[in-house]
Order: sequence, then structure tokens, then C-alpha cells
Amino acid sequence: MANSTISYLWCDKNASQGYRSGVSLHSHTNQSKETLDFLANFGNQYPVMRPLLARLERRSQANHGMAVNYSAAYWTPPLTPKLAFELESKQIEKLDLAPMVSLSDHDNIKAPMLLRTVPSARQIPVSVEWSVPYGGVQDFHLGIHNLPSARATEWMATLADFTANPSDERLTELLSALHAEPNVLIVFNHPAWDLFLVGKEKHAFLLNQFLQKNGGYMHALELNGLRHWEENRATRRLAEKWNMLVISGGDRHGVEPNANINLTNATSFTEFVHEIRREKRSNLLFMPQYAEPWKHRILRSTIDAIRDYPEFPQGSRTWDERVYHPDAKGVDTPLSQLWPSGVAPWQMTWCLALVKLMGRSPVSSGLRMAWSESHQLRLSLGEYDG
Repeated sequence: MANSTISYLWCDKNASQGYRSGVSLHSHTNQSKETLDFLANFGNQYPVMRPLLARLERRSQANHGMAVNYSAAYWTPPLTPKLAFELESKQIEKLDLAPMVSLSDHDNIKAPMLLRTVPSARQIPVSVEWSVPYGGVQDFHLGIHNLPSARATEWMATLADFTANPSDERLTELLSALHAEPNVLIVFNHPAWDLFLVGKEKHAFLLNQFLQKNGGYMHALELNGLRHWEENRATRRLAEKWNMLVISGGDRHGVEPNANINLTNATSFTEFVHEIRREKRSNLLFMPQYAEPWKHRILRSTIDAIRDYPEFPQGSRTWDERVYHPDAKGVDTPLSQLWPSGVAPWQMTWCLALVKLMGRSPVSSGLRMAWSESHQLRLSLGEYDG
């Protein structure tokens, strides 16, 4: 029988006592390629955005003779693997717990492989967030944690081959093979999030179909630290329906540490995996930042993505050095090298300055207050719903 407990540090300051370790799952580094598909969706969903995007597309055609390709463009989070590892570790250490950190970038294992050259991080698991095409209209994101080191590169080639040539039968075969790896943890990340906006009913149908075929190979469903509580409540109901564990996953992209962790008495990540898989026990702790209004947290994460970091290495200091688009030859190139004058268009600079202004007092304080009342109501409804 699945046994998940959920604690909230803002309600119980001693919630971490009695545990030996804290586990940070699902956070991203500058090795992660984050899609810009959502911009095209914004244009379709919010008519006010369409003129701005249309101007951007016209400028690209005029200056470079090529159309904007949202699917091929991407941005990268600001933190290097080392900085991300240290950020997550320090938050856990403040609770007097030994930290275990599993970084899982989109569809690559560069971050953990780079970190394994650092003595203090040699035990870091080799993990990835695998984007799984499903149903022809959807991607599901699976956290594949603790791949066997000797075969991790081989596994990544196999997963990439499936992504390029998906089929339901092959997917089940791959998940069965991953499940057969005794030390691998398979987590269904943010399952209730309709990431591709296919519609609530369509998403629910595909989600339940996927779990019916492959749920036996999933070890837990993620309560996501960057998604709102209603969505996490839906995931809890889904876990009850399928008799599955829930597990933490912060999904950090900016510089705020994960908003939830797992508590355990395990002394290694592999031992923690066995606790989830064999003993079917999961103890989640939500951190104080999750009690902040969700819209306020999303705003802060957005500002983290677009602000400058002058102390970072050249090539990752400004937002347009961290956003990539294919050039005329199809080579992924930072936007900073694609601007005709080397400077971002003033319309773009003005829009980003407006977003940054929303993060400064007194504007930020006013927005936080405006968002707090409804947020606290949702939190009270969801916090102790059994």
C-alpha cells in the first residue's frame, strides 16, 4: 500500500526532525534547453500579445530572411550545475539534514556528468527529465533518476531515439526496461499540467490512458513545487485513484531553491530509491516559499530568467545570451549575436523592463497583496484535505 506523508514547514518548524537526509528532486541548470513554444501559444491565447509577436516575426524576416521558429528556439536557466547543486544543498543543510541533490535537465545528462568531476559532488545521481511524446498532441515529462553510470550515455541515446520515433508499444518496452534497473527511480513530473494546452478533457483522457498502460512502471507522481495547489490536489487524487506514491519535485528554473523536498533516513540516493520503490514510503516537506502567492512566485521566476548576472561567465550574463534561435544556416545562436546592431530591439527592452518593474517595491508589494487573499483561501482548502 502506498504511504505518502506531507508536511509544511510554515505550519510545523520541527517537521524535519527525526530524519537524517533531505532530497532535492527535479531542478534545472543552464544545460537545460527550455522551449519557447509557449510564446506562440500566448499569441493564440491572448490577442493583446499577437501584435508584439507579429512585429518580432516581421523583424526576423526583414533582418535575417528567416521566419521565427518557436519550436526550434529555446532559453537556458541562469545557474551553472555547480551553483544549482550548491543552492539546493544549502537549503537542506539549514534544516540540519544531509543533502542529496538530483538535477534533471531536459533530455540531457550534462549537468550531473560535469558535476561528477567535482570531489564534493561525485555521488550525485545521473538524472534527466525525459520529454515523452504521447498521443500525437502531448509531451509527458518523466524524471528518470539515478541511471547506471556506466550505461547512462547509452540510455540517453535510446531515449532520444524513441523521442524521434515514438510508438506506444516501444514506450512501454522502454519503461519496463528502466523499471528493471533496480536503482532507477521513475517519477511522473507534474502529471496534471496541461502543458501543451490540449484541453482539460483531452489531457485527462491521455493521462489516464498513459497510466493504464504504463502506471505499473511509474514509482511516484510528482507534487510540483512550481505549480499551484489546485493542480497538486488533482495529482493527489490521481495518486489515490491509481494507488501510487506522491513525491516532491521543485522544478526550479531560477535562483529560488526548490519549494519542496523529500525527508528520509537513507544515507545514499540509491537507498532512498529503494525506500520509494520497495518500501513504498515517501515523506514530503513543503518549504515556506510554497506558501507565497503562486502568481508572485511565477513572476519572480520569470524575473530570474530575464535579469542580468554580471558576476557570471561571459556568455551567460544577459538574457539574450541565454536565449537561442537557429541562424540562417540552422546553427543555434544566442540572440545577442543575431541582433543587427548587437542591441535588442527597444520594444523588447521596454517589455522586459516592465516585467522587472513588477518585481520591485512598491509594485511588487501591491501585486503580492492583491494575489494573497485568493491564494490563502486556496491554500486553506487544499492543505488538509486528507
